[in-house]
Amino acid sequence: MIRLMCSSRVDPLFIFRSFLNGMDGVFIGGCWPGECHYSTEGNYDALTKKYIYKKLLAHIGINPDRLRLEWVSASEGIRFAEVMNDFSKQLIDMGPIGKAEGLTGDELKSRLDVAASLVPYLKLVEREKIRVRFKTEKEYEEYFNGDEFSKLFDEMIAQKVTTGQLIALLRKQDCTIGDIAQALALDRSVVTKQLHASIRQGFIHFDADNKRYCVGSQG
Repeated sequence: MIRLMCSSRVDPLFIFRSFLNGMDGVFIGGCWPGECHYSTEGNYDALTKKYIYKKLLAHIGINPDRLRLEWVSASEGIRFAEVMNDFSKQLIDMGPIGKAEGLTGDELKSRLDVAASLVPYLKLVEREKIRVRFKTEKEYEEYFNGDEFSKLFDEMIAQKVTTGQLIALLRKQDCTIGDIAQALALDRSVVTKQLHASIRQGFIHFDADNKRYCVGSQG
């Protein structure tokens, strides 16, 4: 358990490190909307994080319901117990993280490592491009389930995650496009696009002798 002054101070690294340490779920508890002790309405910042990181978990193949945010005031001990019992049952029904998603231990660790490594970038994107301020939870739900956020996520986050997964895979072994598409469960067209972008940036190169992609620039 990590105690913070405000739910907005939950660092995304806490989430990924918890999963990397074998936790099957992460629960965030915050003050009810309208009852924040800070003028910045920090609980709405926590709500923004919830939507971003649940979508990210889904993108890397992990059940997003393993991350849960609930409003619970300090005086609501009974509600807190009910919520935690419900979440515990939900996690038991899901099964162990990774195994329930059909991932090996190495695959799970690799995906979480990539996501964790991108946290500094994701914080910047959240602050500069995604941070919004609405008056109701319904407005947040509509925005983060809408086309505008989906487009931003795909352009600014999903591509970075895919590139990170691609490089992590190629660090282990040289691969063909087919190998990469199968390992990352991606369409070949998506893999080809990411490969070309990574080659331009000097992250990887194509070894013409063995007809495989490798990490590093061509010497």
